[in-house]
Amino acid sequence: MTRTLTLVSALVAVVGLSACGDKPQGMGGVKSDVPPFKGVETKYAEPGWKAGDKTSWEQALKARAQYTQNEYSRTTAPK
Repeated sequence: MTRTLTLVSALVAVVGLSACGDKPQGMGGVKSDVPPFKGVETKYAEPGWKAGDKTSWEQALKARAQYTQNEYSRTTAPK
């Protein structure tokens, strides 16, 4: 009986302490020193956007936010 109680308490202690060894979780991802507007020319790039041109990058982001990601401008008025 004593041996079983000792075994069970040791097992509970091991299971309880196993959570203390959790590794820290971070966001990870790609770390780059290059600003996003200096991207590369690919066939998937937005037409009219020039790689390295900050003003065209900002204009493309504004247009995207206004016309394609704005649900109010995409809906039609009720008739």
